[in-house]
Amino acid sequence: MSPTDLTRPLVTSLVKDAVTAPSMHNAQPWKFVCRAGAGIIELHGDPLRGMPHEDPDHRALHLGCGAALLGLRAAAAHRGRHAAVRLLPRPEDRWHFADVELHGPDDIDRDLVALHAALPLRHTSRFPFTEERIPSELTDALCSAAILEGCRLVLPGAWHTEAVLGLVHDSERFEAADAAVRAEIAAWTRTGASDEGPGTEGIPSYAFGPRQYDVTSPVRDFDSSRRVTARVSAPFEKRPQIALLGTAEDGPEDWLKAGQALQRVLLRATLDGLSTSLMSQPLEWSELRSVVRDPASTTGFVHMVLRLGYGPQGRATPRRPVSEVLTFD
Repeated sequence: MSPTDLTRPLVTSLVKDAVTAPSMHNAQPWKFVCRAGAGIIELHGDPLRGMPHEDPDHRALHLGCGAALLGLRAAAAHRGRHAAVRLLPRPEDRWHFADVELHGPDDIDRDLVALHAALPLRHTSRFPFTEERIPSELTDALCSAAILEGCRLVLPGAWHTEAVLGLVHDSERFEAADAAVRAEIAAWTRTGASDEGPGTEGIPSYAFGPRQYDVTSPVRDFDSSRRVTARVSAPFEKRPQIALLGTAEDGPEDWLKAGQALQRVLLRATLDGLSTSLMSQPLEWSELRSVVRDPASTTGFVHMVLRLGYGPQGRATPRRPVSEVLTFD
């Protein structure tokens, strides 16, 4: 494909789809640079949108950018282009995460074409799910989606699920005792106060979901300080269905692969009628992350805990305009 094929309308539309990806606290820590002369779309991480207390190694930042990269690939496939990706193309620049070249339709991933329809629909749900169990054919499809990106999705058994939920509660206590972490979370929540950041980023109050009557589900409460007075309470599912996404190794390239796997899994779940939410709390504390995994599993490092089930449709969180995250060179 010639460099002239990277037109502004095409690249803008690809990035608009890509930025529907999830990221920690909806910080949207990505930047895209189109170098039309070279025929390359660059993906960069934005350290200014990192979480120094909750994500000091920038692992979650890489996950979010990896998810956006998968979205870009799906958007390209939908438009009849194959996105060839090279991860970490310049080792001397730690924030240059990927180079993407667009090629013709011969190598298009047809599964990505199908997943494109889920990009505007996927969102994190912090609302109660039903107790209905997910059929094995659907969970098998989610596990296969992770494998396609070189990662593993593990559905823990009863004892492991209870152990992970216990670690979630432990992480909540750690968070409650750490003023710096609480301040960092507050900086990315939007309750309508005049001193908050832009409404195009962060977690808006409508996405908090209700409070739990009894804490049975691994849903992060972004309003633990009870700033939203009209927020209702509701019972959540007593038997949460969770999955653990992980890799064999634990470096920046693995994190980017895990982010792509995460988005592929979430989009597959969305198409299959499932609601999803993400729980990273126990992974934000080094003393807890190492014990989240099943010691008998070949997955060496867990990057995300997913909550899966059937629940009400909610609203997606806002996104920054493409003009803020895309530049042309």
